[in-house]
Amino acid sequence: MKPIVGVTADRTMIGAHPSHVTGEKYIAAVVDGAHALALLVPALGERQHASDLLAAVDGLLFTGSYSNVEPHRYGGEPSEPGTLHDADRDATTLPLLAAAIEHGVPVLAICRGFQELNVAFGGSLHQRVHEVDGLADHREDKADPLDAQYGPSHTIRLTAGGLLHRVATANGVAEVAHVNSLHGQGIARLADNFVAEAVAPDGLIEAVSVRDARAFALGVQWHPEWKHASDPLSVAIFRAFGAACRERMRTRVGSPVAGAAAAQG
Repeated sequence: MKPIVGVTADRTMIGAHPSHVTGEKYIAAVVDGAHALALLVPALGERQHASDLLAAVDGLLFTGSYSNVEPHRYGGEPSEPGTLHDADRDATTLPLLAAAIEHGVPVLAICRGFQELNVAFGGSLHQRVHEVDGLADHREDKADPLDAQYGPSHTIRLTAGGLLHRVATANGVAEVAHVNSLHGQGIARLADNFVAEAVAPDGLIEAVSVRDARAFALGVQWHPEWKHASDPLSVAIFRAFGAACRERMRTRVGSPVAGAAAAQG
């Protein structure tokens, strides 16, 4: 048996049809990197209750996206005109993240997912990192080929003794790593009870964990799913996430979450 990992989706239009989509690179990293079964979690908000979703999965991967979290979710100023948002995704992922952490469901949150994790627990975001004094431009050049966009962009330093540091060093990865960088937003105020797991040279937080979480709960600002098998840190992250999901699988049947979902049904 393999653990089941829910992979979050964006709500977007394909022609005239509302659709729920996610990138294949995330699915491939779950299947081949975490050695799990990947199932899409549509952005349906309250139409699918978090307890029902948690009862059905052994872990959750919160993906990156071209859209940004709506700023009213964290008390931010209105977005610049033309900013892409996905209110249906926000309505799905933010409560799902809170419920997953509460019930001990393993979480790996990437890029937008990393930002969602911070917002779900009361943190805030810089909407345009490159306009903040002292911070670098962390965006990719969209004119570059994909391999260049997702190529190493800057270093990060892992927090000694933290979750990511333990995951990395257990797999022979040094305290300093090179990561890609394809984001315009970033963490401004870190959520209470979060731990900064890695920082960029300009001081921007690049990875977080949830202090005292009952299961694996890691968010990263970069994209470890991109050609994950070729990068030792990415291999270590998905290996650790998969191990946490397998542990969850062993205890999921008969759990309080599963029982609550059955009662609602």
